[in-house]
Amino acid sequence: MDEDLDDGAGGRPGHAGRDDDAPRGGGLTTGEVARRLGVAPTTVRSWDRRYGLGPDAHTGGRHRRWTAADVARLERMCALTATGLPPAEAARLARGDTPVDAPPAIGRAVTASVSPGARAPGRSRAGSGLRLGDVRQECKGIARAALRLDAAALEELLPAAIAEHGLVPAWTEVIMPTLQAVGRKWESSGERYVEVEHFLSWHVSGALRRSARPVAADRPGATTVLACVPGENHTLPLEALAAALAEHGLPVRMFGGALPVESLVAAVRRTGPAVVGLWAQSRTTASRPLAQHVAAMEWGVRGARRKAAVLTLGPGWAGQGVSGLPRPAGLAEAVALTRSLTQG
Repeated sequence: MDEDLDDGAGGRPGHAGRDDDAPRGGGLTTGEVARRLGVAPTTVRSWDRRYGLGPDAHTGGRHRRWTAADVARLERMCALTATGLPPAEAARLARGDTPVDAPPAIGRAVTASVSPGARAPGRSRAGSGLRLGDVRQECKGIARAALRLDAAALEELLPAAIAEHGLVPAWTEVIMPTLQAVGRKWESSGERYVEVEHFLSWHVSGALRRSARPVAADRPGATTVLACVPGENHTLPLEALAAALAEHGLPVRMFGGALPVESLVAAVRRTGPAVVGLWAQSRTTASRPLAQHVAAMEWGVRGARRKAAVLTLGPGWAGQGVSGLPRPAGLAEAVALTRSLTQG
């Protein structure tokens, strides 16, 4: 389980370039526009009311429709506010009616980032140069919200993506590509935007936990134990697996990051699980002797001793494979394998 669960992998083939919120026929609703931009619907309405950034054309009925040109103007507004520009000034630039005597403090870089033709419609450069590539529109909205450090928007967008697509597709096609883009941004920016990655990761973690409630084991040996190996603190992909298993009604005991060896052994003995998943992000933390020790542990009465199936999870096990122990290639495979081992 490396590519789908690893923070450094791409989306699933066959879904690149999907633009489910592209303006159609009569255009987008305000809710669709808000999801695309990564803002709350009330923010879109507020920009319309305060700054005149509403739809150019007015249609009959109560529901307003936004065209591609309307959405492009709002995207410029988002890009400018993400740089710290006051909303009123950003709105003037987005409308294209900046006064002649406007102060030159905006800067050429900001002006270039929102000038007509600076980026092709539908491409995913969110705000301050965050390159996402051809991904689902939800990625763009979540990325913009993360760059603005907009907690309220993330609390709406992340659960909505999980509810709409299901946890595994949402992780693989929406959440993970966005996390990767943010990670690439701070790595290439001299350690800038680290706060954005931490902020987004924290909200993703919360959304994963809330998406599926813990399930009680209905029989001995039905539990799955998930833990990071000692020295490993990258828990988010393991949290995605825990949530995905709970979504399927499978009981999970999640122990998080850097669990000491003695604590891991005690947890396995106390719970008697059917499956133990050991996550290692780095080859320096993957421990073949530890995986072999856990796989050899037995419990139960004499004559009916049981063992757990041990899954080596994460990119750290690449080249460190343990003979006889499965290494799922992604989140979907890890979920399927765990289901077969616990329900068989």
